Amino acid sequence: MPTAPVLPRARNPVLAAPAPPPLPRLQAAVAAVFALDGAVFGSWAARVPDVAAAVGVGHSGLGVALLCLSVGALAAMQVTGALCARLGAGVVTTVAALLLCVSLVLPGLATSMPGLCAALLVFGGATGMVNVAANAVGVTVERRRGRPLLSGLHAGFSLGGLAGALIGGLLATVAGVAAHLVLVGGAGLLVTAWAARALVGADGPRSAAPDPADAGRDAARPTAVLVVLGAVAGCTAFGEGALSDWGALHLHEELGATTALAAAGYAGFSLAMACGRLAGGRLVAALGERRLLAGGTVLAAAGGVAAVTATTVPTALAGFVVVGLGLANVFPLAISRAGVLGGARGIALATTVGYTGLLGGPPLIGLVAEHAGLPAALATVPLLALVATLLVLSVSGDALRVPVTPRGLVAAVAPRVQPLVSGFGHGTAVYVRDLRALSPTA
Repeated sequence: MPTAPVLPRARNPVLAAPAPPPLPRLQAAVAAVFALDGAVFGSWAARVPDVAAAVGVGHSGLGVALLCLSVGALAAMQVTGALCARLGAGVVTTVAALLLCVSLVLPGLATSMPGLCAALLVFGGATGMVNVAANAVGVTVERRRGRPLLSGLHAGFSLGGLAGALIGGLLATVAGVAAHLVLVGGAGLLVTAWAARALVGADGPRSAAPDPADAGRDAARPTAVLVVLGAVAGCTAFGEGALSDWGALHLHEELGATTALAAAGYAGFSLAMACGRLAGGRLVAALGERRLLAGGTVLAAAGGVAAVTATTVPTALAGFVVVGLGLANVFPLAISRAGVLGGARGIALATTVGYTGLLGGPPLIGLVAEHAGLPAALATVPLLALVATLLVLSVSGDALRVPVTPRGLVAAVAPRVQPLVSGFGHGTAVYVRDLRALSPTA
C-alpha cells in the first residue's frame, strides 16, 4: 500500500529570513550611498553656473529655482522618517538612491524657468529622502559598532562631493550639462545596485507591530532638544549649501576664476570636510562633543570671513578649506545625537530642521545677492556659524552626551533658540513656534 507523500513543513518566515549582512559589508554599503549623494551634489554644484546660463536666469531667478529644490527636499523629509519606521531604513535608502540618480538628469534638460523649477522640485525630493534614510542606517551601524562612526560615513559624502566637483570642472570644457549629469546618474545606478542587497538585508523581517524599543524611544524623545540639535546643524549646513551652490559663482564673477578653477573651490571645501570627518571619531574622544562643536563653528566663521573678503583666488580657496575643516563634524554629530534620542523619527525631525539651512540657504543668498551683491550675501555664512556657537554653548553639556528629558532644559534654551531658528524658514518655524510650551517628552 503506497504511503502518502510527506509534505514539507511550513517554514517560519522569520526563521527563514536571510541572515543580515556582516557589519563591515553594511558599513561599506551605507558609506557608498553617502559618497554617491556627495558626488551627485558636487556634480550639480559644479554645473550651476552653466545651468543658470542655459535657462537665462539671474541671481534672483536662480534663487527662486533653488527654493524649489529646498521645498522638494523638506517635503520629502517630512514623510521619510515614518517610511523608514514602517518599511525599513535600508529599503527606503535604496529606493531614494535610485530616484536620486534618475532625477539628477532633469535640471540638465531644463530650458525654461518653469522647467528648471519642476526639475529641482523632484531632484530635491530625492535628495531629502536619501539624507534622512541614509542617516538612519548610519546611526544603526554606529549603534552596533558601539563607537562614533557617523562623521566617518559623512566623510563619504565629502569625498563624493570632491570627486563630483573635480570631474564636473573637467567636463565643463568638453561636455554639455545634460551629458555630464547622465554619466553621473548612470554610474550612481551601478553603485546603488551594488549596495542594495546589504541595505535591504539590514532591515531584517518587518512586522506590523512596532518594535517595543523603538516605540519606547519615540514616546520618550525630547522634542525640544531635537529641535536645538537641528538648529545647530542648520546654521552650519547653511554654509555647506551656500558654498556648494554659490561658491563657484563667487570665484568666477568676483575674482575672475575660470570655470574649472571655480569648481576647485567646492572641491577644496569637500576635501577639507572629508579629512575632518575621517578624524571625527578621534577628535570626539580627545575633545568631547561640546568642545568639538563649539571650536569647529568658530573656525568655520574665521574661514568664511577670509573667503568673502578675499581679493585673490588663492586666499578665497584657503578660506573655503578652513570652512570645510570647521564644519566637518558639526552636522554628523548633531544628527547622531538626534538618532540616539529619537530613532528614525528623531533623525527626520532634526534633519528637517537642519536641512532647512542647507537647502534654504542658497535661495536666500540669491535674493540677498540681487540687492546687496554676492560677497555681502555670502557673509551670512560666518554669521550663522557664530550663531551655531551660541546655540552649542547655550545647551546643557549633558544633552550632547546622554539622552536627557528635564523640563527645565526647555525653559533655559527656548528663549534663546526661538528667535534664532525661526528665521530659517517655514519648515523650522513649524517646530519652534510653540517651543516655550513644548514638553521634552512630547
